[in-house]
Amino acid sequence: MSISLKEANETDYWLDLLQKTEFIDKTIFDVFKPKPVEILKLIASIVKNSKE
Repeated sequence: MSISLKEANETDYWLDLLQKTEFIDKTIFDVFKPKPVEILKLIASIVKNSKE
């Protein structure tokens, strides 16, 4: 699961980078940005609970 968390973080980073460099426009960014954030929260919760 920790690998999944790292990959989700990387995806979020690349989306931010693509938008900041104007490789993708704001409309596309707004469509895709919530998805990795939601996945990050879910995986982080799973990792946290599995360590307890």
